[in-house]
Amino acid sequence: MQDIVQLLISGLATGAIYALIAMGFTLLWQTSGTINFAQGEFVMVPAFVMLAFMLLLGLPLWASFMLSLAVSALALGFGFEFLIVRRMIRHGVLPLAIGTIGLTLALRQIVKITYSAEAQPFPYPMPVEVWHVLGVAVSSYDIGVLVAVGALVGGLQLFLARTMTGRAMQAVAQNPEAARVLGLDVERMIRLTFVINAVLATAAALLIAPVYLAKFDLGEVLGLKAFFAAIIGGLNQMRGALVGGLLLGVVENFAAAYVSAQYKDAVALALFVIVILFRPEGLVGRIEERKV
Repeated sequence: MQDIVQLLISGLATGAIYALIAMGFTLLWQTSGTINFAQGEFVMVPAFVMLAFMLLLGLPLWASFMLSLAVSALALGFGFEFLIVRRMIRHGVLPLAIGTIGLTLALRQIVKITYSAEAQPFPYPMPVEVWHVLGVAVSSYDIGVLVAVGALVGGLQLFLARTMTGRAMQAVAQNPEAARVLGLDVERMIRLTFVINAVLATAAALLIAPVYLAKFDLGEVLGLKAFFAAIIGGLNQMRGALVGGLLLGVVENFAAAYVSAQYKDAVALALFVIVILFRPEGLVGRIEERKV
C-alpha cells in the first residue's frame, strides 16, 4: 500500500508538469486554432537561458528565472506569434504545423551547437528531502511541484474568470468573430495567449530541468507527452489538459514500476490511441461542430 501511495504522488508530480505544458496546447488551440509542435522546445530553451544567466552573469536561480520569463515572453510569446504564426496561419493550419516542426529542429540544433550535446546539471528551485508520513516515503520536491503547479493553474483560472482581460480571452476562444463584432481586440487577446503560453513553458522548465537535466533534446519527450495529455483530456477544455496530464503521469509511473520502465512510453502511446479511438473529443472535452 505504501508503494502505491508513493507511486501515485510521484506520478501526479510528473503529470502536473505534463499538464502545465499541455495547457499551452489548449490555450493556443482555443484562441487561435493553432497547434505548436515546438511546445517542448519552448520548455527546453528557457532552461538553457536560465543556465546562461547563472553561469555567465553569476545570477542566482530565481533572478535568472525572472529574467528568463521576460525573455520567453518577448521571444517565444510576441516573437513567435508575430514572426511565424501571423505570417503562416493565413496559408492554413497545415503550413503552420510544418513551420513549427521546422522551428523544433532549428531550436534543438542551435542549443546543441551553442552549448553541447551533453546534459547540463540544473539546480533545484526548492529543498529536496524525503519525508516519511505514515510509513510512506514522500519526496518534498514532488509535493513542491504539485503545490507550484496548483498555484499556477489556480492563478490562471482566477485571471480568466475574474478579470476583464481574462473574460475577453474566453470570449475570443469561444467565438472570435462574435468577439470582434462586440468590439474586442481579438488580435491582442491572441498575442496575450502566446505570452501566457511562454510563461507557463518557462515555469515548467524551472520544475522539470532539475530532474531531467538541461539537454538539447529535452523538449522531444516533453512536447510529445504534453500533446498526448492535451488530446487525452480534451484539446478544447483547460481542465482537460489538467486531467490528461495527471492521468498520463500516474499511468506511466505505475507501468514503469509494475510492468517495465522500457514500456513506459508505449503505455502512454497506448492510452492516447485508446482515447482517440473511443472518445475523440477527449475524456472531458466537448464535441465541436464546425461549418464547412
